[in-house]
Amino acid sequence: MDQYATHFLHLDMDAFYVEVERLDDPSLVGVAVVVGGLGRRGVVASASYEARLRGVRSAMPMGEARRLAPRARYLTPDMAKYSAMSRRVFAVLDEFSPFVEPLSIDEAFIDVAGLRLHFPTPRDAGEAMRRQIRDELALPSSVGIAAVKFLAKMASREAKPDGLMVIEAGGERDFLDGKSVAELWGVGQATAASLSEIGIETVGQLAELPTEVLRRHVGAAAAAHLSALAHGRDPRAVDTGRETKSVSVESTYPVDITGTETIEQALLELCHRLSGRLLNSHLAGKTLNLKLRFGDFTTLSRSVTQPQPIAETSQIWPLAAELLRRVPLDGRGVRLLGIGVTGFAAGEPIQLAIDGQDKAALAEAASEVRERFGDDAVRPARLVERPRRKAGG
Repeated sequence: MDQYATHFLHLDMDAFYVEVERLDDPSLVGVAVVVGGLGRRGVVASASYEARLRGVRSAMPMGEARRLAPRARYLTPDMAKYSAMSRRVFAVLDEFSPFVEPLSIDEAFIDVAGLRLHFPTPRDAGEAMRRQIRDELALPSSVGIAAVKFLAKMASREAKPDGLMVIEAGGERDFLDGKSVAELWGVGQATAASLSEIGIETVGQLAELPTEVLRRHVGAAAAAHLSALAHGRDPRAVDTGRETKSVSVESTYPVDITGTETIEQALLELCHRLSGRLLNSHLAGKTLNLKLRFGDFTTLSRSVTQPQPIAETSQIWPLAAELLRRVPLDGRGVRLLGIGVTGFAAGEPIQLAIDGQDKAALAEAASEVRERFGDDAVRPARLVERPRRKAGG
């Protein structure tokens, strides 16, 4: 059998935010650590395995996490630090294969079919990746290997923490049959409930269900998708050129913010962050989207499209302020604010004013400073607090 029939790898960093924090603070090693928003409405972004043993998991409300693990160490996220480390992780992956598909800041698919002359098996390639990440970055990672992508991802989940698992070609059904259908890619609560109504709880049961019966309960498209997965089929290749459709930032506030000036200040902060992300990614788009969620969870959105792409704060902020003015605040408190750009046009230049060259150079320099020293290194003057005068000064 061709060893490289299983040439899809899924690499996932273990408790990435926590492990990056442990590099800076060794006292966090071996204890329960939770990273996330620490306010009343905060959620868990990452939890160490010691915290997970107490029931803490990602996306859990922080209040519930504190109840389950009251003695854990709780930290606020440092996204600049995590992003910098993520770039180093992906630099390692790029050394092994040109076919790397990022899924998030801490996970990726890698096609290693071209490594057969360098490593006897994909397992050897996966272990070499894990070893190099450990040696160079002192971080643990887990790898799943299979003949198709979704199974590689499932295998990496089972390999955690700090392990590697191979699902050999031809052994897909042996791995899948006993799994819950809820573990399959794209199966949410509603689909799982629909399958449960007809007695389908495991992937093996799903694989044996006649397709026409499945169609009647979940529709033709979902039936074809689920049947393929149940039999271990997935036609997707590693996508190295996934087009970015949107870039956005948002904030949920611990206490609803009120007053036009306060809301405008918060929106300007988001515009500044959004511009940093766009410039760092060398992107500009024509459509600006604003989202507000009020304290009663009513959500409104507004958008505007420009003839030329935008990316700089000086371009984004006036449009965002105008969109905000189109929202009837009526004295209501704002729970969430979000701002984003869509409508990217590859290769289309950003429209510059007469002094555009100076502005472009300034924006590029500011972007480099932010990338090196963090988002707060360069900020609009309106966001900088004035120093308080000393008494008698």
